[in-house]
Amino acid sequence: MTHQPILASDPRSAAAVGEIPKLTPSPPLAPSAARSPLPANPAHSTPPAYSAHLPHLPHSENPARQPLAEIDGEELAATAASIRRLEENVARVIRGKREAIRLATVCLLARGHVLIEDVPGVGKTTLAQALARSLGLSFQRIQFTSDLLPSDIIGVSVFNQKSQAFEFVQGPLFANVVLADEINRATPKTQSALLEAMSERTVTVERRRFELPEPFVVLATQNPLEFQGTFPLPESQLDRFLMSLALGYPPRGDERELLLSGGVENLLQHLQPVVSQPELLELQARAQRVRVAEKLADYLLTLAEATRRGGEFLLGVSTRGAQSLFRAVQALALAEGRAYAVPDDVQRLAVPVLAHRVALKRGGFDLESTRKALERVIAATPVPL
Repeated sequence: MTHQPILASDPRSAAAVGEIPKLTPSPPLAPSAARSPLPANPAHSTPPAYSAHLPHLPHSENPARQPLAEIDGEELAATAASIRRLEENVARVIRGKREAIRLATVCLLARGHVLIEDVPGVGKTTLAQALARSLGLSFQRIQFTSDLLPSDIIGVSVFNQKSQAFEFVQGPLFANVVLADEINRATPKTQSALLEAMSERTVTVERRRFELPEPFVVLATQNPLEFQGTFPLPESQLDRFLMSLALGYPPRGDERELLLSGGVENLLQHLQPVVSQPELLELQARAQRVRVAEKLADYLLTLAEATRRGGEFLLGVSTRGAQSLFRAVQALALAEGRAYAVPDDVQRLAVPVLAHRVALKRGGFDLESTRKALERVIAATPVPL
C-alpha cells in the first residue's frame, strides 16, 4: 500500500492540538466527518467493588431490562422496502449470490463485521464497494502486507510548524466501510490495531481516544489455500467477526452473462445510493427491537453449550459468540419482514456465525470441518416448539 506524504499545511490536518481533522470529501463517496476525541471514561478507573454499591432492582424496575417497543406493521413495511432496495442494488454487480448479499446485509443490521475466506477474483472487493456505494458511505481499502504498520491504518501525528504542535492525521480506518484485504498477511502487531476499532468503534492514539464514524463495518478477506508468508488470526480477533462467509463461484449462467457484458466495473462506478446513512442507523436500532422468545434463547444457548462439552470440539463458542448469534438472529428476522425470531433463523445463521469461533480436536481451525461439525450439532439438538 502506497502513501502520499502529509504536510502540516495539508487541509486534512487540524488547526490546533486536540482537534480531529475533517476528511476532504472526494467523489463519488463523501467520507463522514470525524468526531471529537472521547472524554476520559470514568469506568476505566472504577474500583472493582463499585458494582457492590449498585442497587439491585427487580426485573420490572430495572431500566436496562425493560423491553423495547414492538415494531408495528408500518415500520415493518418501510424496513422491508429499504432492505429490498439495498439488496437489489448490490445484486446488480454481485451476480448469483443472493444468500451472501443477505448475510452481509444481516451483518450491517446487527452492527457486525464480516470475514470472507475465499480464493481471489470471486467478488470480495466488489461486494464491499457495492455495499458502501448503495448506502452512500465512505469506503477505504487497506492492502495488508508484512511491512504494514499500525500507524498506516490508524493514523499518525505530524508536527505543524505554524502551531508548533503535533496534530493527528487520520488513517484509512476512519471510514464507514473498511476492506481489510488479505488481513492474515500483516504481522500480529498490525492485526491487533483492529481489535479496539472492531470491538469498541474507537481508536486510541497517544493516550487519546477517537470515535470512528457510524456506521462502521470491517470486511476482511483471506485466502484459505495460501499460507506462505501469512500470520493466522488469533482467536481473540476471529471472535470479533460476526460472520465468516465464502462467496464461491457464481452459477454458470451468471458467469456467462458477466463474460459477455465485459464485467461490472463500469456499472459499479455508477452505482447510486438507495438507502441513506440515517436510514441504515434507524434499521440497526430497529433490529434490536425484534422479539426473541425465551425458549428460542434457550435453544441458542443449548447449541453453544454443545460445543463446550468436549466431543469433537477443542474450543467451544464463547459468550461473545452467543451474543453475536442472538443479534444476528434479530437482524435476519427483520430482513425477512418479521418482528419476531423463529428457530429457522437460528439454524440458518449458526454455521456462518459460529464456525470461525470454534476449533476441533482433529482438524483444528479448518473452516470446512468445523462447519460440518456444527451442522451435526444442529441436527442433534431438539428444536423448541
